[in-house]
Amino acid sequence: MRLISGSAGGIPLEVPKNVTRPTQDRVKQAIFNMLGELVDGARVLDVFAGSGALGLECLSRGAASALLIEQDRAACEVIRKNITKTRLENAAVRQGDVFKVLPQLAEQGGIYDLVFADPPYANKPGEEDLSLKLALLPDLHLLMAPGGSFILECRASRNSPAEWGPWEMVRDREYGSTRILWLRKR
Repeated sequence: MRLISGSAGGIPLEVPKNVTRPTQDRVKQAIFNMLGELVDGARVLDVFAGSGALGLECLSRGAASALLIEQDRAACEVIRKNITKTRLENAAVRQGDVFKVLPQLAEQGGIYDLVFADPPYANKPGEEDLSLKLALLPDLHLLMAPGGSFILECRASRNSPAEWGPWEMVRDREYGSTRILWLRKR
């Protein structure tokens, strides 16, 4: 895995051993082709950050800042190493459960232009769909700037809610087993 473009383009990233599904380069390229100039100057939040690849890609492409949230302590150390390796210093790492950290950030008044999320997939019947839970979390909506974009990576499937609550669907694309939803704050 590597950063694709920008000031740190081509630099390989470490991937935590426990991250089993890093975003593939072709999916990452598709995401950033869709977003185009929205990345430049953006305040970015990357939740379920894994290696930090999406947040760091944003910084490499000119984002103003990125906060990367990851629950796993070892993954946070890998993210910190990737920040040092890429010299993308407008990045901060916060370890914690996304569903506990987001309400804290909302309470503190944090505002983001772009939010990226790649939560663990529900692999078995009965497992909780963290993608939907995150999309419907009121605190996430509070953290978004007016017209802000939420890029959600989830399992490819046409089974999705008829209504995305506070989000307007901008794009819905599938790349093999990966589905990318671009949602915008209404």
